[in-house]
Amino acid sequence: MPVIAVFNQKGGVGKTTTALNLGAALAARNRRPILVDLDPQSSLSLSMGLRTVAPSESVYAFFRDRARLSSLARSQPSGVRLVPSSLELSKVDALHGSDAAVSRQLEEGIQADPALAGSLILIDCCPMLGVLTLNALIAADRVLMPVSADYLSLEGVHKLDAALGVLEERLGKHFVRRVVTTRFDARRRLSYEVQHQLHARFGDTLCQTVISETVSLAESPMRGKDIFAHAPHSQGAKDYRALTEELEAGKFFR
Repeated sequence: MPVIAVFNQKGGVGKTTTALNLGAALAARNRRPILVDLDPQSSLSLSMGLRTVAPSESVYAFFRDRARLSSLARSQPSGVRLVPSSLELSKVDALHGSDAAVSRQLEEGIQADPALAGSLILIDCCPMLGVLTLNALIAADRVLMPVSADYLSLEGVHKLDAALGVLEERLGKHFVRRVVTTRFDARRRLSYEVQHQLHARFGDTLCQTVISETVSLAESPMRGKDIFAHAPHSQGAKDYRALTEELEAGKFFR
């Protein structure tokens, strides 16, 4: 089963937006993805309209009580199944930051859950390399790195790529990586410069599709909807359909 971590250590790069809309686009293709909100800020859960989730019904129950992930997954109108987050998830890093065994709990939980067999799993990571993100990366075999078209995000992705390289050596595994440029403003020369530098650094690992900076993409989480439910004919919807098709063609989801 493909397990994909959507990760960047820098906030505000469209990480949750990408997880939300890729999940919806994959659901429209009958892939029935499971999205795991592994961020205590619960941005993905909020973007789907879940504003109050009890700890016992969130991914925190998986870490605290060893609840099955499949039992926590909630079906959404888009066709995705979401394992929501809650603020209590922050306790995992605080209480178990020095326990190496905890960092493999997600991987073991996915493998031991027969209801997840064959599922495509997308994990929305928190923007820091702690126990929760290590859980995601150890469980994942693919990493999708959204990078916004600005200078600081460009600088940060080089550090992120280096950190993944170190982690690969320690874990003895290889991550299939893809980088996608988000918040691309065609009116700004900087957007093109960032895309050019990313291509020089990552080559074919960089997605050809760029995600444009649009009002509809910013609005949809406020409505508790993905871009296809909020504004199906918008540029944002076109971009995420194109990104899904590109990643599908490149066998990223297999």
